Parts: sequence; C-alpha cells; structure tokens
Amino acid sequence: MFKYGDVLETINMIEREHLDIRTVTMGISLLPCIGGSAEQTAQKVYDRVCKKAENIVKVTADLSREYGIPIVNKRVSVTPAALVCAPFPEKAALVGKALDNAAKTVGIDFLGGYSALVHKGMADYERQFILSIPEVLAGTEKVCSSVNVGSSKSGINMDAVKLLGQVIKETAAKTADKGGFGCAKFVAFCNAVEDNPFMAGAFHGVGESGTVINVGVSGPGVVQHAIEAIPDADLSDLAEMIKRTAFKITRAGQLIAKEAAKRLNAEFGIVDLSLAPTPTRGDSVAQILEEMGLESVGTHGTTACLAMLNDAVKKGGVMASSRVGGLSGAFIPVSEDIGMIEAAERGTLNIDKLEAMTAVCSVGLDMIAVPGDTTAATISAIIADEAAIGMINNKTTAVRIIPAPNKKVGDSVDFGGLLGHAPIMPVHNEAAEKFISRGGLIPAPIHSNKN
Repeated sequence: MFKYGDVLETINMIEREHLDIRTVTMGISLLPCIGGSAEQTAQKVYDRVCKKAENIVKVTADLSREYGIPIVNKRVSVTPAALVCAPFPEKAALVGKALDNAAKTVGIDFLGGYSALVHKGMADYERQFILSIPEVLAGTEKVCSSVNVGSSKSGINMDAVKLLGQVIKETAAKTADKGGFGCAKFVAFCNAVEDNPFMAGAFHGVGESGTVINVGVSGPGVVQHAIEAIPDADLSDLAEMIKRTAFKITRAGQLIAKEAAKRLNAEFGIVDLSLAPTPTRGDSVAQILEEMGLESVGTHGTTACLAMLNDAVKKGGVMASSRVGGLSGAFIPVSEDIGMIEAAERGTLNIDKLEAMTAVCSVGLDMIAVPGDTTAATISAIIADEAAIGMINNKTTAVRIIPAPNKKVGDSVDFGGLLGHAPIMPVHNEAAEKFISRGGLIPAPIHSNKN
C-alpha cells in the first residue's frame, strides 16, 4: 500500500532536477456514442467526454498540491474516431469539432484520438476520414490525430503511407501562419499501442475498458544528475544507477495514477516509463547521453548509449509499477529537447542518425522540421522507413514531421511552450516517387508467422 513516505525521497528531484508527472491522461470509450446522424453522434461525443472528464483538472490539481509533485498536463484520449464516424465519413469533422469543444469545456491541454487504424487495409470510409484530418487539425486547438499504417503482424499499408504524405503537406499548408503547427498534432504509427498517455499519438484502444487513467512520468534531469554523481563508473554501474533512479521516478507515477483513478471513478491503466524531455536546460535526453561520455549527441556511439539508457529505464521502472505500458523508453523529439536542438543546429545530428537511434529507443522520428518544399512522396518515404524499423523489430515506431511552409535549411520554426523550436533539417533530394506510387502492402516479416 502506498503512503506519503514513498515519495519523500523525490523532493530534491522535484526542486532541483525537473522531476514531474508529465501527464495524467483519461482514456474514454466512445463506442456507446455510435448511432444516429452525424449531428446526434457529435453531441453524444461531446456530452460523454464532458461527463467523464469533468473533474480531471480539479483532481490533478488536488493531487499535485497534496503530494508536492508537479503534474504538467491533463489530457484525454478517446476511441479512434474513424470507428465512430464510419456511418458518415463525409461529416467526420463534426465529431472533431465536438471533441475540441469538449476539451475546452473541461479545461484539458490536449485530446487525442482523431485516429484511424489502417495497418492491413483501408476501407472507403477510412480513406474519407483520413482526408478530413487537415481540416480538423487546422480548425481545432486541442485535438490530436494519428494513423496506424503498419504492424509486425500485418505488414505496412503503403496506400495509407502514400496518402499520409499528402495529408501532412495539406495540414502544413492549412496552418502555414503558425509554421505548420497542425503537423505537430499528427503522428503516423507502426505498431501503435492502445494505452499511450502521450500526445500527439494517444488514443483509447477498443480492447480497453470504459474509462481508464494512464500516467506518463518523466525525469531526464533526475537521470542526468544521477550519472553526474558517478563520473568514473563503468557502464555496468552506470546502468545500475539508471535503473535505481527509474525505479524512484516510477513509484511516484504509480502513486499518482492509482489515486487519480480512484478519485475519478476510473480504472487504473498503466504507468508509461518514458523519459520525456522539455526545451529546458537540464531536462534533456540528449544531455544524458552526453553525460555518459559523448562530446555531442549524434556522434558515433550515440545509438549504443541510447540503447543502454532505454533498457535500464525499462528494467528499473517495471519493478516499480504493477502495470507498465504505453511506450516506455526515452523520447528523442528534436524541438522539445534543448540538447537535440543544439546538436541539430551544429549539424552533428541529422535525420539519418535519428532514424538509427529510433531502432533502440521509444517511438521514432519526433518533432522534426524539414524544408517547406519537401515533397509528399519524400515524407511518405520517411514514414515508410520508420514503419519498417518498427515492423521488423516488433516495436512501436512513429513519425511526427513538420514541412514548415516557406522555410529552408538554416531557418527555424518556433512552436512555443513544451513543443519548443526546431531547426529546419535537410532531407535527401533524391526522389522516392516511384517506390511510393507502387502502393500495395509490404508483407509482414517471417517472424510474424507465430501462433
């Protein structure tokens, strides 16, 4: 049984090392809302989200005050909206608007789940739904969207991958006055998980119960400080220190998650162990890797350091929580990590190196800004590459990329807040148009044939 004493040792982490609960996310099933006209369904969606999440802001504020742990974000994830909108895909944007209005009413930061799962095939209603994504992301403030285009069991749906390149370009164009900000609210997945509390890729899986609380912890600064304390340790001792630190961080998350679920009349879902950085110095995954002995993140050895960090975080965290899930690893979003930003500006870190790093870390190419004239086919090819890493390695991978309108290499784009700012990173100029235009399905790997 948890007691206040379980988190007393984290006080120094909170005051000096940027420890926080990054998000308390309520997952809400929208399946009871299916039925009736588009207008009726949208109203039921709004009413259900408002009813279920009406107290999430108050409860998290109370918990933060009582336990002394900052809770940065309050969020909601919902059933993939493509399922709810299947009878009227041409009016799917009505549901998107209803979700945004509900998010504003209850006062949360973001709402995820304007999503579609098309990893094996794409029905006509799903195609229409995906085509509505640019309009919804441009016309709403808090709604986030994702599309799962592949899995280790089914392969990669290249028709969906091709379509997403066009969708991302259109989203950037529709939000050009904000640097293409709409694209920061969209994720293309392979092997998407049903209990992810982090945005922009969160949705409430159909295998989940009606209302669930999932919590994402964070603490790059805590891990960096722990490594600084043993500057001459070998890698075995370093891994042990990271494991012990991850254990302490996760215990705080478990405590908050269980108490929040009780007070919100929801089930406790999972604790996501991911180290989620911010643009604040001292709260950076890149700086952890540099503290491990790299002159700059992106240099040779970066992938090995990241692999060790990710593994140690998982091993320490899984012992601290009865339910670990979500993505659970180390995020490497360029615009949200001051160390990544500076390495990209120096030219030490490029997309090719980031792609290699995603083979061993949590998720994938995240919050990367590229030139505004990057073609839809090139964006699709980047998604295909990342999905292939996830499919072959049986892990979740993703792409959140922003073709910043009217920007070129050497420029930067500022999204503000936790989303930070991103230097425009170069992409390869050689075309992949013919490959992308082939369409069809990249078959699943041989290791998928196990049952």
